[in-house]
Amino acid sequence: MTSQSVLQGLAQPADTRLVLLVLDGLGGLAQQPNGLTELEAARTPNMDLLAAEGQTGLSQAIGPGITPGSGPGHLALFGYDPVSSNIGRGALSALGLGVELNDGDVAVRLNFCTVDDKGRVVDRRAGRIDSSLNSSLISKLNAIDLPGIELQFITESQHRAVLVMRGSGLDPRITETDPQRLDVFPVDPEPIHPEAQRTSDVLKGVLAAVRECIGGESPANFVLMRGYAGRPVFQGIDQLYGLNPLCIATYPMYKGLARAVGMDVAEGLDTISAEVAELSAQWNSYDYFFLHVKSPDARGEDGDFDGKVAAIEEVDAKVPDILQLRPDVFVLTGDHSTPAVLRQHSWHPSPFLIRGEWVRPDRTEAFGERDCDTGALGVFPAQSIMAMMLGHGGRLAKFGA
Repeated sequence: MTSQSVLQGLAQPADTRLVLLVLDGLGGLAQQPNGLTELEAARTPNMDLLAAEGQTGLSQAIGPGITPGSGPGHLALFGYDPVSSNIGRGALSALGLGVELNDGDVAVRLNFCTVDDKGRVVDRRAGRIDSSLNSSLISKLNAIDLPGIELQFITESQHRAVLVMRGSGLDPRITETDPQRLDVFPVDPEPIHPEAQRTSDVLKGVLAAVRECIGGESPANFVLMRGYAGRPVFQGIDQLYGLNPLCIATYPMYKGLARAVGMDVAEGLDTISAEVAELSAQWNSYDYFFLHVKSPDARGEDGDFDGKVAAIEEVDAKVPDILQLRPDVFVLTGDHSTPAVLRQHSWHPSPFLIRGEWVRPDRTEAFGERDCDTGALGVFPAQSIMAMMLGHGGRLAKFGA
């Protein structure tokens, strides 16, 4: 796999446009032996045509058997080492919501959840409450006042929210409180480094205040904490590769990730139709487009196999609108797999296709997990995708004499 420093040294300008279409949680599993995955069951004539015209494989975000979160999954797609460059989701969500993080701040991703009368988690997402209820609950939580610390609670979407903490001596090295299963108690936010003891004490105080503030609400009567992080700082793809990139996404976390890697971000979009319309409107203003679709992942986490099939089919219907813009390089993949039968992210590689004038087609004739498994690229690191896009887009000079 080509290192980022080598790519940076080879990067050159070109009048080409690159599109990365990410269907979040694209990969899946069959519901029964010898059955079809969600992608294989979906009617995707446009994706199938692209697979026949291009080159396919299966992309792996981190390594065999390792289940990636959305943050590292996307960082790999953008060409970063997903391990050394990993960013806590709290910071990504905060940046996506337009919060300016300062040195020393700690951002925490929150999930509103439902706990029973003994305090055990019975729904980790509180039924995916409506964002309007989320906002109402956040208004109550913002009345929490702890000495020596500034707290800011912010609605993200549905059951998700963000807590930004400002004060001296804060440290994000804390255990996450989400137990990742039901009918058990939340985990205490304990320090995993001695310097994080004060932060642990603060978070325990926050949770006690949350319980007192919304403990009588229904269905969202508590919060789970994950993804503690400070302000991320590293070179963006605009600096590394001379790209003029735009993120087109509906969900704040992915906007935050895009901002962290040097992308401009389109705002005010809430459907795939609006996203594709924005792509068309901005076509002459940028040369790299990250187009993100959240719904396949959400339906997978809900265990809704048919809903995930429908979400994939909705995107397929929009593919011709993207292709009529004549991108020089078009990539379609996922950041990770979210099989509906598992109701969560999984370690399975994501279907991948690349199509462009200089792409050498393989023998794949359809877009699905088993089809891509026979593609020319095989199973390969997702971190290589940026190099492939730059190379096929004429944006990498020759290496060596």
